[in-house]
Amino acid sequence: MLTLALAALTLIALDSFTPWLRPAHVWLEPIVQPFQWASTLPMRWREWNDESLESRAVIIANNDKLETEILVYKAQLQRMAELSAQNQQLKSLLNGAELLKNSVLVAELVGISPDPFHHAITINRGAADNIRQGLAVIDGEGLMGQVTEVFEHHSRVLLITDARHALPIYNLRNNMRGIIEGSGDFQRLRLRHVSPTQDIQVGDTLLSSGLGERFPSGYPVGTVSAIDKDPGQAFIEVSVTPAAKVDRSLLLLVVFSAVEALDNYPQTESAPKNTGLSNATGQ
Repeated sequence: MLTLALAALTLIALDSFTPWLRPAHVWLEPIVQPFQWASTLPMRWREWNDESLESRAVIIANNDKLETEILVYKAQLQRMAELSAQNQQLKSLLNGAELLKNSVLVAELVGISPDPFHHAITINRGAADNIRQGLAVIDGEGLMGQVTEVFEHHSRVLLITDARHALPIYNLRNNMRGIIEGSGDFQRLRLRHVSPTQDIQVGDTLLSSGLGERFPSGYPVGTVSAIDKDPGQAFIEVSVTPAAKVDRSLLLLVVFSAVEALDNYPQTESAPKNTGLSNATGQ
């Protein structure tokens, strides 16, 4: 053993201080490499064991965390879609307001009637915003209805599609006047007492006439969609598609006349800040 120890020390010294054993290194390297790889097996096995035997509870917790994050991201995407839709509605309202000669107050729909036979909504504007009964309510497309009840901070609006509602209109094509009434269907209005000899066609645009001083004139009410002529009846049945998105619009405009806007805010030509009231003519 002493001889082997001395021989080993001699080889170590020769390898450290002389280049004589370098050829032996090149020759022995391929032989020694499998033994070096085998010496790392315990460490490799321990790493594999740690990964494969990881706590099931940890895996479930990580999975739940990832599912929660995915749900949050999906909710955020939905919110972005909602904001985009609201932006489109605001643009539509702005385009509609630019065509008006009156002042308008932006309102938001906050409630609908639970009675399917009563077409009414609640908006978030009331007496505190100088709302009064009879004011017209529109969306970005056309006439929605009129204010029927006013409270301090909210009001009720009867929609033009309600079966109890009627308003005077005129035909944009030939100025023919008439009365249009709700049918109880959000997608349909009826033109009352139309004689078979009257000039009316599918596609005619009907506007509010302003008669009766309930609605200002010139607001789109609807488009004639169907005409049913029954020879046995004294009047023809005329169906009209509402111009407004009666059952879908969430952002609305309450319309004031220029005189009403001036009476409500006599110190300024336009509405004060934070009221939502604006003059459609840009003044």
